[in-house]
Amino acid sequence: MRDGLALAPLGGGRIAGLAVVFAWFLVGGIAHFALTEVEMRIVPPWMPWPRAAVLASGVFELLGAAGLLWHRSRRAAGIGLFLLTLAVTPAHVYMLQRPDLFDVPMWALWWRLPVQVALLWLIWWSTRPLPQASHAR
Repeated sequence: MRDGLALAPLGGGRIAGLAVVFAWFLVGGIAHFALTEVEMRIVPPWMPWPRAAVLASGVFELLGAAGLLWHRSRRAAGIGLFLLTLAVTPAHVYMLQRPDLFDVPMWALWWRLPVQVALLWLIWWSTRPLPQASHAR
């Protein structure tokens, strides 16, 4: 506990939320290394060093996923994954702007945006601190 806040207890819903977030970023992080060339295609052309961006974001996805596993690092991992999810938004927008460059149905490109909002909410919800109830002794 710090400043009257503690991590929310790990109820069934919260464990499920953490599992989804963990799996999302574990698989995504691995994909950045296993499919680097494919991942580089969605980096907007105005961004320098697309390979470095893909590999660095893959490292941060894997570190964030690992950080979710330990209660002491879970909040920091959640903040990092939330910010990382926001940081990759230009790739989603680029794909919407240039769908002709990608073999992805247009509905799927649009669907990514609400999925990203849901992911942001799930990261926040499953890693947020809650006020600690005061107990009389």
